Amino acid sequence: MRRTIVISALILGALTISLAADEGEQPTATPPPSDMAAMMAKAKKYTEPGPNHKVLERFLGKWNTETRLAMGPNGTPEKGVAEFSWLMENRWLKSDYKNSMMGMPYDGFMLMGYDNFKQSFVMTMVNSLDTMMTHAEGDMDQTGKAMILYGPMDEYLTGENDKMVKYIWRFESDSKFKLEVHDLHIGEENTMVVEVTFNKAS
Repeated sequence: MRRTIVISALILGALTISLAADEGEQPTATPPPSDMAAMMAKAKKYTEPGPNHKVLERFLGKWNTETRLAMGPNGTPEKGVAEFSWLMENRWLKSDYKNSMMGMPYDGFMLMGYDNFKQSFVMTMVNSLDTMMTHAEGDMDQTGKAMILYGPMDEYLTGENDKMVKYIWRFESDSKFKLEVHDLHIGEENTMVVEVTFNKAS
């Protein structure tokens, strides 16, 4: 399908040149076959799933969750459930997350993928407790056991805009991983404000 779209675009470009010539405009030169082959190879590089998309498979499935807030009473975890599945197979992952946050029902939705052109993992999140959409980008660490992303977040309680937040997905095993959320405006230490543990549902 990708190949068909790219070829169609090239044909459309050729027709545009032909119409321009009919109207008396000076047509541009048609790319030689070698250039067209290079364009096709470049399109394939940036549009087809690759090894980094395989990383997303680690999230697939149903999970039981425990969420701890730094401001919570004695770090008591809130229990919930999450399901990760393909929105578009091998390209875009979606997650539906149900929990409670400080006694209030909490529904979250996340979209995650890998952008070949940016060479970054990309993540977008929304939830039922506010009207904010958050974005983050990042990469795997050198060990291949943690995905680290950074993105801005507004904090309406303090009036802060675009404060930088760090998200760390730690893969501990095939049946367990964690999400850490770090508020980098706190300082250099004790920046984690949320920790979610995901255990594979039986």
